[in-house]
Amino acid sequence: MWLNPEEVLLKNALKLWVTVRSNDFFLLQRRRGHGEPTGRITGLLVGALDTVLDSNARVTPFRILLQVPGSQISWVIASGAAIEEVNKHWDWLVHNLLRSLSVFENKEDAASFVKGKVKGLIAEEVRGRQAAQEEEPEKFREVLLKFELHFGLPSSEKLVTYYSCCCWKGRVPRQGFLYLSINHMAFYSFLLGKEVKFVIPWAEVTRLERVSTGLMTEAIRVNTRQRQREFSMFLNLDEAFGVIGQLADIALRRLLDSEGLELDRVLQQPTRITKRILEEQALREYVLALFRLPRSERLHEVASCSVWTPHGRCHTAGTLYTTDSYLCFSSREEGNCILLIPLSEVLSIEKVESTSLLPNPIIVSVRTKKAFQLIELPDRDELVENLNSRLRSLQWKQSMFRSKKDGRRSMSAPTPYYTFYYDTGHSDEEEIEEQVLRNTVNSEALMTAFHQNQPGTNDNNSKEQVKERLWEDHFLEFGRGVHMFRTDKIQRLVAMGIPESLRGELWMTLSDASSELESHQGYYTSMVQKSMGLSSLATEEIERDLHRSLPDHPAFQNPTGIAALRRVLTTYAHRNPKIGYCQSMNILASVLLLYAKEEEAFWLLVAVCERMLPDYFNRRVIGAQVDQSVFEELIRERLPELAEHVPDLSTLSSVSLSWFLTLFLSVLPFHSAVCVVDCFFFHGIKAIFQLGLAALEANAAQLSASTDDGQALMILTSFLDQVGSEESSCPPSSPSAAEETSSSDTDIPALGPTNITDLISESYEKFGDLTVRQIERLRCRHRIQVLQAHEDTTKENALRIVTPDVSIPPENLADVYDLFKTEHFISLYWGDSSSAAAAEAAAWRYADSGRSYMERQYRLDRPQFKSLYGLLAPWPGGSNQHSDTLANRTFTLLDQDCDNLVTFKEFAGWLDTLYCEELNEKIRLLYRLHIPPALTESEDDPSLMKSPVLSTNRPLYVNLPSDVEGEVTDYQEQLKQMLQDLVKEREKDVEKPLPLMNQREFIQFCKTLYSMFHGDPEENDLFQAIATVTSLVLQIGEAGHRGHSSGSEVTSQEEGRGAAEDAGVDASRGNGSLAAENEWTVSYAQILASLLTEQALVNFFEKPVDLSAKIAEAKEKQYHQRAGLLTLQQGTS
Repeated sequence: MWLNPEEVLLKNALKLWVTVRSNDFFLLQRRRGHGEPTGRITGLLVGALDTVLDSNARVTPFRILLQVPGSQISWVIASGAAIEEVNKHWDWLVHNLLRSLSVFENKEDAASFVKGKVKGLIAEEVRGRQAAQEEEPEKFREVLLKFELHFGLPSSEKLVTYYSCCCWKGRVPRQGFLYLSINHMAFYSFLLGKEVKFVIPWAEVTRLERVSTGLMTEAIRVNTRQRQREFSMFLNLDEAFGVIGQLADIALRRLLDSEGLELDRVLQQPTRITKRILEEQALREYVLALFRLPRSERLHEVASCSVWTPHGRCHTAGTLYTTDSYLCFSSREEGNCILLIPLSEVLSIEKVESTSLLPNPIIVSVRTKKAFQLIELPDRDELVENLNSRLRSLQWKQSMFRSKKDGRRSMSAPTPYYTFYYDTGHSDEEEIEEQVLRNTVNSEALMTAFHQNQPGTNDNNSKEQVKERLWEDHFLEFGRGVHMFRTDKIQRLVAMGIPESLRGELWMTLSDASSELESHQGYYTSMVQKSMGLSSLATEEIERDLHRSLPDHPAFQNPTGIAALRRVLTTYAHRNPKIGYCQSMNILASVLLLYAKEEEAFWLLVAVCERMLPDYFNRRVIGAQVDQSVFEELIRERLPELAEHVPDLSTLSSVSLSWFLTLFLSVLPFHSAVCVVDCFFFHGIKAIFQLGLAALEANAAQLSASTDDGQALMILTSFLDQVGSEESSCPPSSPSAAEETSSSDTDIPALGPTNITDLISESYEKFGDLTVRQIERLRCRHRIQVLQAHEDTTKENALRIVTPDVSIPPENLADVYDLFKTEHFISLYWGDSSSAAAAEAAAWRYADSGRSYMERQYRLDRPQFKSLYGLLAPWPGGSNQHSDTLANRTFTLLDQDCDNLVTFKEFAGWLDTLYCEELNEKIRLLYRLHIPPALTESEDDPSLMKSPVLSTNRPLYVNLPSDVEGEVTDYQEQLKQMLQDLVKEREKDVEKPLPLMNQREFIQFCKTLYSMFHGDPEENDLFQAIATVTSLVLQIGEAGHRGHSSGSEVTSQEEGRGAAEDAGVDASRGNGSLAAENEWTVSYAQILASLLTEQALVNFFEKPVDLSAKIAEAKEKQYHQRAGLLTLQQGTS
């Protein structure tokens, strides 16, 4: 294969290569020992060396070198594992390049020509590989060439797909092509001699929507923070809109959320994304949401088929989806018939003889001695083979797990409870008893021991018995367990409320938490043992909320219930530290514990947090906010009259946030809310959307007439308070108050008490046509808006923190922030091995609480900073090399915590000094750039900063030795140390004298001044002035050097040395350059005074520079300048 040309200093180092063919410019070589008789000692040695080397570093046995006649330097340009492959490359070079090279008089030019040609071949191969993944490779290759030609982005900017369309400019359409890549959307049009082209990064897209106007039948509107664009006349607008939404969503999840939302492994590698991958991913997301499968499941086969449904006495047509661990079937009309079969329940999958009535049938047998028949399967043989392969693999894993578990069980005596004893020290019997209670896993649901008695208990019992009989009849007809048929009949039974005796079992079945429990036997027990007793921020929050969880229920007025809740929440926080603990999880877990065994409640919580409500319980509850945004759109679409009277729907969505986070548990009476949880486990989030719309519709007239947000809140609160259930037949607690609230301000009568069963049934009737596919598409679009809203908040916070410390105008500071962020993104786009992304991810992973959120969000490493330095530095540089050196020193100076990253606050402070500060502060900055730590011996090795013994932001840690007096003394010593640290912190605010500058550093300082004046209109005057100043400073230094023995000079030297030590100067400087008695030095004050004697220099540093113009110029240059640099870096790597 062709390789990026790489230098080889010795053509035949250590005699490891044997030349097979050669000419004036090229060598074809074979690795010694490859293809030789095994007896040769050199071949054996080289073979042993190659074997010992790491597999990633092993050398291919054949290579081609480019050589320049008369030079010892060569370049590897091709390599291969087989001689045939390398011979093809050799023949191509001989026939296509060798004759052309004789034309070049300068052999170095010939080498450059060959290297450029090889890079072109590599780029062509990359295009070919990309094109090969598409349906029409040749056509895609042509489009890829045009994309690179028109927009000049690096080759790593992978084109995903393209569409012919019109872009509207006012009333004028521009026909052209819309190119969609992994990081950008780009449009190009050339009509009647006029060229129109632009690039929009996905990171700038704030909203996507479909619009219809008089001129355009239907168009896609793309909003950014600066403007909006409209595209129409697509051949397939639905497909284009879906792909645009997917790419924007993926890019924003990858770029904007440092914590990291759930993103599939394939999508985390942008270079692998193709249009086909996007289609597969959209289908996978739909299947995971429809069947509420674990997020790690991969979709394998999708096949149309029919399933025998015994309750209907017929075959039901639909689609079969197979994943790693499941067989899933859905009827053609979503929700009419759903079947979920975990492979862990399957005994066999067999083909049956095909007949005219039963074409291509297969039989799936499960453990409960039932079998499912599927017919009309295309590619049946391949499907059955793949399924059986996965089934065998799963059964082997299960057998291995069981054998290990049996081995562990034989070593310990069986016990009905899992009890863990901890070291209780010298506790009394009560403490031991409490410790056992805290760590004993309950084997029964709490409701069995702590049943909440209600008025009319006998009547409720009879209703429960009726419901139990209905469910038993349903089980006989539709099956029982995870693989029962789920139809509209079960929907009606769930809407009536699941009987308490079956609630835990059906929640486990409908959510498929039972499969997780089955495949992770003993997991919860071991996690309880690991997590209990550990202390963290999550456990502190859990302890605070334990007694706030259903405080009126007797189960949580008892230590047993509290201990069970503590174990479930703490164990989950230990299992998933990314989520840890989030408010509202305590309410949800409390209800789960009432109706399910403790271990079952844990797996139900896992199902809700990780599958059924993805991204709900992370640090910023992104998932819940996305669903609020979706809910707003559904209100506009399904309740247009309400939306018309209440233009600002954010009030309603903010009220409904708790509905989604707690599944109505915090707003409905307990027994009514549990019925909603029943529906949630059957229908997922769709049930909450439907019920929310039904509640708003029931109060639409009152909400439309409400005059303020508070009144709307009271209307909904009073309505939900009165929603009763059959179990709670007692009247609402204070209906009169509710009636007063709703009737005092308006003539519209208040609604009477509503039954939860009626409300649920009404929600299904009016809004049951809402599908999972619709919800997933809406979520994809609205996630863009939510993430961008968070991004705007982050920017506002960053600017609010920085603004008081700088004099840069707010509008300019906002633009600088955008440049700073874009610089960070460019490296993430095109991968220049930047450390910023890795450091940023590490900061989140290890909870870098020492930094504020905005500081952790965007930081620049050295290459990124140098790029921005070149764009924004106000003074022209005569030498690119010296500008680069100065940028390196500036980065080292700003990187105060030595983590090789610069925050926006540090960057803004530097820019403020250059553009807004007085002359003496600018000179002070230049001075600091030419003394340590900014200036080092190697220019690349910044000195380490001294770390304080005890920081004031760390908690005071007190040991507890047995000796009490020693304990008190130790505490007093630590307290004294803390007071000393506080004094040091105050001293930091007082400006300290700068260390003295030695002769070497002053020469570097002068060199910088000379380089700054190149290209300035007053260049000659400035050079004369700096020559005068340099002469003056040298004389001052010499005078100080000669008079170093006088007492006053010694005193000043000692002061300089002390200041240098306080500044953390490198120890090596103390030996040779830290104001030694016989060394030439000058101070900052002396240099400043000398510069002030020359008016030309004063004018230069005091001359105002237009920051706005500089920023505008930087915005124009940043993208393409960085793209070019990164392309060069990739080419030479």
